[in-house]
Amino acid sequence: MISKKLAKLISTSTLALALAACQSQTLLPKRGAEYQSVKWEHQQPGCESADCPAVNVDTLRFLTERELNPIIEQRLLEFTRAQDDAPMVDSLQAYEDAFLQQAEPGWMSYLQAKVREQDDQIILIELSSYLFTGGAHGMPGRGFINYDVKAKRVLALDDMIIPGMENAFWEKARQAHQRWLKHEGLEENTEYLEMWPFQQTENVALGQKAVYLKYDVYAIAPYAAGHPELTIPYSELKGVLRPEFLR
Repeated sequence: MISKKLAKLISTSTLALALAACQSQTLLPKRGAEYQSVKWEHQQPGCESADCPAVNVDTLRFLTERELNPIIEQRLLEFTRAQDDAPMVDSLQAYEDAFLQQAEPGWMSYLQAKVREQDDQIILIELSSYLFTGGAHGMPGRGFINYDVKAKRVLALDDMIIPGMENAFWEKARQAHQRWLKHEGLEENTEYLEMWPFQQTENVALGQKAVYLKYDVYAIAPYAAGHPELTIPYSELKGVLRPEFLR
């Protein structure tokens, strides 16, 4: 649940938010794990102005595969830290309380977890965040959780790739980057290529038809480009990915 004002804030840096009630809806996919969509938006207590600080959460609660629930919460909380070594609170509620207590007018925080794809092998969860604490614009974040249904664990990139084939994987990613540049009409823009060269990312996902690589803003493109996503077809990853993950 994203209020109309929140959507406007993310796209235009408008700072007003409307108070929304907590909602929970059970989703029953035709195939895969069952989960609830849990959403709420709270303003700073006592604030009645047009630019009240607010926290908006749009997350998941799994009814099956329940071990995913604390993992999702922890990953969302990682987005709330200003620095990687900064302390992290132990719950979304604790984060909301602390944020609203110290927030200044116009501040807002948005956290979302959604099931992007799932089947009997992989549950792919995409994570999103947006933090505004003043300035020209806020800072968005993205991430993935690749959950192996049979192994009951979250997969890291090292779990997906055949040992010794890491360089081959990133070469395939570099080729995907070239395709993206061509699609954007940037493959011959020397100035752009010097300013925004290819680099690796931690955000790698096992999609049903391809491997996705998601980039943070300012990683391989300017802020206005958002979060570029590269795709590598599984046909290009034979001998690179572990056979059980070729789909």
